[in-house]
Amino acid sequence: MRWWDIDRVLELEKDLFPEDAWSRGMFWSELAHSRGAEATRRYLVAETDGRIIGYAGLVAAGEQGDVQTIAVEREHQGTGLGALLLAELLRAATAFECHEVMLECRVDNVRAQKLYERFGFEPIGFRRGYYQPGNVDALVMRLSDPSSSVRPSVQETESND
Repeated sequence: MRWWDIDRVLELEKDLFPEDAWSRGMFWSELAHSRGAEATRRYLVAETDGRIIGYAGLVAAGEQGDVQTIAVEREHQGTGLGALLLAELLRAATAFECHEVMLECRVDNVRAQKLYERFGFEPIGFRRGYYQPGNVDALVMRLSDPSSSVRPSVQETESND
């Protein structure tokens, strides 16, 4: 993700998360930490026909990574795009030398929970009223050893043929 993607990402963000959408400033702040030798963030977008249809972000702090966001346009949910985005975040966590990855997921988002479980994430607790203003609880999930949960990327597979 680059700064010029923010307006298009915000449109998708507001559509998918109307009550608790991130602000422009939040995205700018995250991107400020995603470049250079001291980078601690990895943000990416998925596009089709020049339109952003998904995005995701990860923060790395020492040996721990934290999935900040994964979003997929409604028309593309259930197509495997969320899994591709998550796999890329786990590759980034491995590159950052994270030994575990954490995330929070709305307790009512069963589809996302199933995706995370397929990658080996396990529920470890709750954060009551985490998502505001709706006062929705978050399920906290953890993945130990993200490097063991990721298959080679399409580019890596093609270069090994």
